[in-house]
Amino acid sequence: MNSPVELEKHLRAETSRTGLSKTCLQRDFLNNLFFVLGKFPGLASQHDYYLALAYTVRDRLLARWVDTAETYMQEGSRTVVYLSAEYLLGPHLGNNILNLGIEKPVREAVTELGLNYNALLEQEVEPGLGNGGLGRLAACFLDSLATLEIPSLGYGIRYEHGIFAQEIVDGWQMEKTDTWLRHGNPWEVVRPEWAVEVKLGGHTERVTDAHGHEQVRWVPGRSVLGVPYDTPILGYRNQTANTLRLWCAEAVDSFDLSTFNRGDYWGAVHRKIESENLTKVLYPNDDQIQGKELRLAQQYFFVSCSLQDMLRIMRVQGIPLRHFHEKFAVQLNDTHPAIAVAELMRLLVDEHDMAWTTAWEVTRHTFSYTNHTLLPEALEHWPVSLFARLLPRHLEIIYTINAGFLDGIRWACLGDPATVARMSLISEGEERQVRMAHLACVGSHAINGVAALHTELLKQDVLADFHAFMPQKFTNKTNGVTPRRWMALANPRLASLLNWRLGEGWLTDLTRLRELESLVDDPDFRAEWRDIKRINKARYADYVRRVTGIALDPDTLFDVQVKRIHEYKRQHLNVLHIVARYHRLRMDPHLDLPPRTFIFGGKTAPGYTMAKLMIRLVTAVADVINRDPVVKGRMRVVFVPNFNVRTGQLLYAAAELSEQISTAGKEASGTGNMKFMMNGALTIGTLDGANIEIREEAGPENFFLFGLTAEEVAHRKREGYDPMLHYHTNPDLRAALDLIRHGFFSRGDGELFRPLVENLLHHDPYMLCADFQSYLDCQTSVDDAYLDVEHWTRMSILNTARSGKFSSDRSIREYCDEIWRVKPVPIGREARPSQSSPCEG
Repeated sequence: MNSPVELEKHLRAETSRTGLSKTCLQRDFLNNLFFVLGKFPGLASQHDYYLALAYTVRDRLLARWVDTAETYMQEGSRTVVYLSAEYLLGPHLGNNILNLGIEKPVREAVTELGLNYNALLEQEVEPGLGNGGLGRLAACFLDSLATLEIPSLGYGIRYEHGIFAQEIVDGWQMEKTDTWLRHGNPWEVVRPEWAVEVKLGGHTERVTDAHGHEQVRWVPGRSVLGVPYDTPILGYRNQTANTLRLWCAEAVDSFDLSTFNRGDYWGAVHRKIESENLTKVLYPNDDQIQGKELRLAQQYFFVSCSLQDMLRIMRVQGIPLRHFHEKFAVQLNDTHPAIAVAELMRLLVDEHDMAWTTAWEVTRHTFSYTNHTLLPEALEHWPVSLFARLLPRHLEIIYTINAGFLDGIRWACLGDPATVARMSLISEGEERQVRMAHLACVGSHAINGVAALHTELLKQDVLADFHAFMPQKFTNKTNGVTPRRWMALANPRLASLLNWRLGEGWLTDLTRLRELESLVDDPDFRAEWRDIKRINKARYADYVRRVTGIALDPDTLFDVQVKRIHEYKRQHLNVLHIVARYHRLRMDPHLDLPPRTFIFGGKTAPGYTMAKLMIRLVTAVADVINRDPVVKGRMRVVFVPNFNVRTGQLLYAAAELSEQISTAGKEASGTGNMKFMMNGALTIGTLDGANIEIREEAGPENFFLFGLTAEEVAHRKREGYDPMLHYHTNPDLRAALDLIRHGFFSRGDGELFRPLVENLLHHDPYMLCADFQSYLDCQTSVDDAYLDVEHWTRMSILNTARSGKFSSDRSIREYCDEIWRVKPVPIGREARPSQSSPCEG
């Protein structure tokens, strides 16, 4: 008789649930519809059919997933751990089908059953577990880690309600609750047996152990249970399936029967509700102290869960805790998980009796820290009073870390009090605060920025003191994006053309796109390139018409700015150009300008009043221009609501001009700029973030550059910048601002946009007025280039051809080689069944 292990392996290899043929897929699809969902075709909805297909595809992942975990455990593989408060994953179904390489048989299987493949893909609700670029970068990195066969674990939060669904009502952003879990999530597997307890609040006590040593005991005010939900992250056309583990908060005791029996029905369930609120919503409004406390509690919750889970893995694999940093390379994705430094120290010292000096060595060699911002307000800091109330033991640990760190700084700087104050983990002032970025810097062995300019500005400004005292920690790792989702999935026609011309290997070696340079002078290839772009534009225009009712002309230049709405990203500079262009056409309708469609998208924080007013300005300008017969067919403006990963896939493939116009020195990197470039859009932008490297790769002649440099911005501000000088001396700027402030776009209401206009004229913190004329001149260069169709096509091809650097595969290789020191671990067993599959017998 076979052993249970041998039998399990035999069943895993032979079961029809791993078959990739059309027949196997159809049979398992119907089995899942019946046995998992309890439906038959006459009763099933389109969403039921989506779920049946999702479970059918997930079954094909499970063998790889189990094999991957088993291999990592047997080999004791060094593992990358990615700690991130956000993961903007996008829809799973299409991505997993792509990575498995089974689109053709899946399409055939569902088509023969009378179903529409694309319609089933549309049924998936996108998990909005992130706010923008930070969460999407994390998702791209997970994709590359699996594709490069790097042992890895992603940890985060399973928010019940993710980023809000955006609607535009009367021109204003309105937020609707995201309910992505309403119909369940077929891609996750709950692991209640690995749940952990997380303490909050309370106080600490000093106790003496049996050996006479003083120890600290944390007496919590309450505890919550962290339950892990696992999602497989599949590599592209390999056998690796890594894990994303998201934590959900539950009550330790969900129902108090004695309280219920006393008639206190609310009290009986109060603890359950309070505990579950911890992971209820992505980024609670932290304007009030209650919101701040919930946000800090969220961050600590997922970090504590994750570190406790890593300790469990150490126990299972029999690895001594002093080797924790050899087993795990933990990356802090911005400051949100920075509390991990103090929590690992607490676990090692308080829970496992490790000596402080040993624990500190382990901790410092475990963590590395990625900084994602140059904006001081985005460098998290928490009131000491809040820390003392919520995490009293961690505050003590941070004080101890700070004392030792500042002793070293005093020695190095000869006691200079200003330097000591600037570098302290605690800021002194009206309200003492814990500086989380400083904690991350002190507790990590490596610190990196995410674009060359960003890293230099960190060294020179934001973290200048830390760079002065520990320069060896600093390195640059320019961001990247996965070409699997952002080219193959988003732009299948372009991917097919590239497969035909280059072979399929380019998706895992994006530097091969350079081979397109030899085709740039081939008129037939350029014609194919234009045809694909035209089809993609028509596809996106159809989507916009369905969502907004606005008709777009695919034969106009698609000029696109989609990103989080923020003053430093300067969507209002784009609007000023649109208004100036509109004014010029109204003054002279015979101007020879190529027709343009201006497309905006993006969300802003519910409490960010100025950014919401910027959205209202876009919609107001759109309403006037789109109804004006004088510019009909020559200008169109649209704000497309609820920009997300799915709509991004449509838009990046359709865009022709990418607006990357942030104030120089403000954008850390940007990743949308990379997605546009890969899909053949040309960039108009400042020397900011990754724009600099995009321009270097594409060539200056294939990039539309304007604006002040970061150094010039700083110089102007030091010298005393006065935006009114530009208003008085630039007639185009004055005409545009006057149209807005005199109510032309607001039905005569001169008050509506007054806060925005007054801010520009009297403050202009992001230098719109200073960059306006340069931006206008550059837009004229765009017009001239677009009128030369063949020239524009060459520039478009060369942008794609030279985008290879911006693959997240390159980014991850650099992290692996230079920070994490981790090697690939191939998963050797071939998971594909033989041709004599049981389904076909």
